[in-house]
Amino acid sequence: MDAKLSRVARMLTPSPIQELSQLAQRIGAINLAHGFPDFPAPPDFKAAAVSAINSDFNQYRDVQGICELLEAKMKRDHGLQINPLTDVVICCGQTEAFAASIFAVIDHGDEVLLFDPAYETYGPCISLAGGIPVYVPLDPPYWTFDVEKLTKSFTSRTKAMVLNSPHNPTGKVFTKGELEAIAEACRSKDCICITDEVWSWRIGWACAPSNIASAIRNIHIRITDSAPAPFQEAALTALRSSPEYFKSLRTSYEARRDIAVETLSGLGFQIQFKPQGSLFLFAELPESWLHSDVDFVRELIKKGGVAAVPGCGFFHNSSNNENKYYNRFVRFAFCKSDETLAAAAQRIRELEVIGDKGLLKKL
Repeated sequence: MDAKLSRVARMLTPSPIQELSQLAQRIGAINLAHGFPDFPAPPDFKAAAVSAINSDFNQYRDVQGICELLEAKMKRDHGLQINPLTDVVICCGQTEAFAASIFAVIDHGDEVLLFDPAYETYGPCISLAGGIPVYVPLDPPYWTFDVEKLTKSFTSRTKAMVLNSPHNPTGKVFTKGELEAIAEACRSKDCICITDEVWSWRIGWACAPSNIASAIRNIHIRITDSAPAPFQEAALTALRSSPEYFKSLRTSYEARRDIAVETLSGLGFQIQFKPQGSLFLFAELPESWLHSDVDFVRELIKKGGVAAVPGCGFFHNSSNNENKYYNRFVRFAFCKSDETLAAAAQRIRELEVIGDKGLLKKL
């Protein structure tokens, strides 16, 4: 029956990450693989969703208040003036907003530039639209890029560039100088820049010039039609939170990040770069570990009962393979409760790396 499948369906095969996720579930490992919090959401956010359900806000709906808050946010944070009636599309999360944006601007054979490593859904989404992903390497340990390499990656077929900041999986926040270099390259090549700022909020939206926003909206309507109205109400409440709330959130995540850095450094991980944003730590394997990232994660699940994500799934460019670091990183999520992080840290401290044999041993 495989002959009945589309070319794209045959292209999207299971990855080692999926197999390791199933292993982690069977063992009951502590989940530091997926970037979702395991502690409660703020009560007022949940109350807004519950109130919307009780008020029967359960049909097709765009909460205009979100668009108006985004108008103010874009002006405050980026100095951009947008029209909340025509330039904003509310979607079902970042993944759909990104997919609809790609389908709105990419035709068959168009090239799309991405930094490598890259979030794993970008490439397949571009391929589904008929586009061709072209990867530009970020160089460890600080994940910088060569401006000349970036400029030379543009061709007559380049239609768009994807910029993800804070960056998944590394946690890098691109500097003002880097952003200006990217902007100049896109302007000089008349290329669209699609920025993924997923960390803002999970309900998802796309902001674009009205003609592109209209195309995104038309595609969104034909994919999912409408983001769930109660969750839009919760997002509206979240966006109205005080600056003090976001400052406290930043402080708590920095503390969690530092716990993860300390724990993994104790096992021998080489961490020269602390994530500046996002929920993940992209850590280089101990120098003594002579096997792959997949082998390490499998051992960590089996011997330590802690799940993480092999970094190889985020790398695509052959130049990374030549540099021999595409399988030298592991991604850990630290957006977990203090209890979860403490339990994971205790399990990791009980391990010893026997790198030449590709083993983790309990002390």
